[in-house]
Amino acid sequence: MSDKIEQIQNFGKEQIEAVQTATSEFAKGLQAIAAEASEYSKKTIENSSAFVAKLSAAKQIDEALKLQAEFAKTSYEDFIAQSTKIGELYTNFAKQAFKPVEAVIAKVQGK
Repeated sequence: MSDKIEQIQNFGKEQIEAVQTATSEFAKGLQAIAAEASEYSKKTIENSSAFVAKLSAAKQIDEALKLQAEFAKTSYEDFIAQSTKIGELYTNFAKQAFKPVEAVIAKVQGK
Protein backbone atom coordinates (compact mmCIF):
# COMPACT_ATOMS: atom_id res chain seq x y z
CA MET A 1 0.00 0.00 0.00
CA SER A 2 2.73 2.48 0.93
CA ASP A 3 4.51 1.56 -2.32
CA LYS A 4 1.47 2.72 -4.32
CA ILE A 5 1.28 5.95 -2.33
CA GLU A 6 4.97 6.55 -2.99
CA GLN A 7 4.44 5.93 -6.72
CA ILE A 8 1.56 8.41 -6.78
CA GLN A 9 3.66 11.00 -4.94
CA ASN A 10 6.58 10.49 -7.32
CA PHE A 11 4.28 10.77 -10.31
CA GLY A 12 2.82 14.02 -8.97
CA LYS A 13 6.30 15.35 -8.30
CA GLU A 14 7.38 14.50 -11.87
CA GLN A 15 4.35 16.31 -13.27
CA ILE A 16 5.03 19.41 -11.20
CA GLU A 17 8.69 19.42 -12.24
CA ALA A 18 7.70 19.01 -15.89
CA VAL A 19 5.29 21.94 -15.68
CA GLN A 20 7.92 24.10 -13.94
CA THR A 21 10.50 23.25 -16.60
CA ALA A 22 7.99 23.91 -19.38
CA THR A 23 7.07 27.26 -17.81
CA SER A 24 10.73 28.22 -17.57
CA GLU A 25 11.34 27.29 -21.22
CA PHE A 26 8.18 29.16 -22.18
CA ALA A 27 9.46 32.34 -20.51
CA LYS A 28 12.91 31.99 -22.12
CA GLY A 29 11.32 31.53 -25.54
CA LEU A 30 9.12 34.57 -25.18
CA GLN A 31 12.08 36.65 -24.02
CA ALA A 32 14.11 35.59 -27.06
CA ILE A 33 11.24 36.45 -29.40
CA ALA A 34 10.67 39.81 -27.71
CA ALA A 35 14.38 40.64 -27.88
CA GLU A 36 14.49 39.76 -31.57
CA ALA A 37 11.39 41.85 -32.30
CA SER A 38 12.86 44.77 -30.39
CA GLU A 39 16.14 44.54 -32.29
CA TYR A 40 14.28 44.41 -35.60
CA SER A 41 12.24 47.49 -34.62
CA LYS A 42 15.41 49.41 -33.78
CA LYS A 43 16.99 48.41 -37.07
CA THR A 44 13.86 49.41 -38.98
CA ILE A 45 13.75 52.83 -37.33
CA GLU A 46 17.44 53.42 -38.07
CA ASN A 47 17.01 52.37 -41.70
CA SER A 48 13.93 54.59 -42.08
CA SER A 49 15.75 57.57 -40.60
CA ALA A 50 18.69 57.05 -42.94
CA PHE A 51 16.28 56.78 -45.87
CA VAL A 52 14.53 60.04 -44.96
CA ALA A 53 17.89 61.78 -44.70
CA LYS A 54 18.94 60.50 -48.13
CA LEU A 55 15.56 61.33 -49.61
CA SER A 56 15.64 64.89 -48.30
CA ALA A 57 19.08 65.33 -49.87
CA ALA A 58 17.87 64.17 -53.29
CA LYS A 59 17.96 66.97 -55.84
CA GLN A 60 16.02 65.33 -58.66
CA ILE A 61 12.84 63.30 -58.81
CA ASP A 62 14.48 60.34 -60.55
CA GLU A 63 17.07 60.16 -57.76
CA ALA A 64 14.26 60.21 -55.17
CA LEU A 65 12.39 57.46 -57.02
CA LYS A 66 15.52 55.33 -57.19
CA LEU A 67 16.10 55.79 -53.44
CA GLN A 68 12.46 54.87 -52.77
CA ALA A 69 12.73 51.72 -54.87
CA GLU A 70 15.94 50.65 -53.12
CA PHE A 71 14.43 51.32 -49.72
CA ALA A 72 11.30 49.35 -50.56
CA LYS A 73 13.36 46.42 -51.83
CA THR A 74 15.67 46.26 -48.82
CA SER A 75 12.76 46.76 -46.40
CA TYR A 76 10.88 43.87 -47.99
CA GLU A 77 13.96 41.61 -47.92
CA ASP A 78 14.62 42.51 -44.27
CA PHE A 79 10.98 41.82 -43.40
CA ILE A 80 11.03 38.39 -45.06
CA ALA A 81 14.31 37.47 -43.34
CA GLN A 82 12.97 38.64 -39.98
CA SER A 83 9.68 36.79 -40.44
CA THR A 84 11.59 33.60 -41.18
CA LYS A 85 13.79 34.09 -38.13
CA ILE A 86 10.80 34.77 -35.84
CA GLY A 87 9.03 31.72 -37.26
CA GLU A 88 12.04 29.57 -36.44
CA LEU A 89 12.17 31.02 -32.93
CA TYR A 90 8.49 30.15 -32.41
CA THR A 91 9.07 26.62 -33.68
CA ASN A 92 12.05 26.07 -31.39
CA PHE A 93 10.20 27.73 -28.55
CA ALA A 94 7.25 25.35 -28.87
CA LYS A 95 9.49 22.29 -29.10
CA GLN A 96 11.51 23.26 -26.02
CA ALA A 97 8.55 24.39 -23.94
CA PHE A 98 6.57 21.18 -24.43
CA LYS A 99 9.43 18.69 -24.32
CA PRO A 100 9.17 18.14 -20.52
CA VAL A 101 5.41 17.66 -20.75
CA GLU A 102 5.80 15.22 -23.64
CA ALA A 103 8.12 13.11 -21.51
CA VAL A 104 5.50 12.86 -18.75
CA ILE A 105 2.76 12.03 -21.26
CA ALA A 106 4.93 9.34 -22.85
CA LYS A 107 5.59 7.88 -19.43
CA VAL A 108 1.86 7.82 -18.62
CA GLN A 109 1.03 6.19 -21.95
CA GLY A 110 3.73 3.60 -21.38
CA LYS A 111 2.13 2.50 -18.11
